[in-house]
Amino acid sequence: MREVPMRYVKANQVGIVLFVLLSFVFNPLVVLGALWSIQVVGLASGGKLNLFVQIGKVVLTDKGTETQAVELQRFNNILAVLFLSLAIISFSLSWTVAGYLFAVMLLAAASAALVGYCVGCTVYFWYKQLRAGRKIGF
Repeated sequence: MREVPMRYVKANQVGIVLFVLLSFVFNPLVVLGALWSIQVVGLASGGKLNLFVQIGKVVLTDKGTETQAVELQRFNNILAVLFLSLAIISFSLSWTVAGYLFAVMLLAAASAALVGYCVGCTVYFWYKQLRAGRKIGF
């Protein structure tokens, strides 16, 4: 199974958190649109052209040994693009509350991941369980 160094995953999460926070101060449609572009380019290139990962490669010199499966990273990026798309569509339709709600949900997920709890990983686990025909117990 292919793996992604966690330092690059964390660099992407930090970038997401910073851009979402900036969207609360500046024009959310413009800032979230820029973030959406960064994430879509990264998703389409398998992470190779993600701006935050590129910056992380230059800035982060510590090699570290922790990794994350590429499949899981891709799933998390798809979720990020989904929430960004919903936020952008909402702001475009002047549904400001919905736009901020989707942005805050993305901010919460990325922030939680930075401190050690991956919401996307949990959703991915549930998804895989459902696909395998297993019941999900809470």
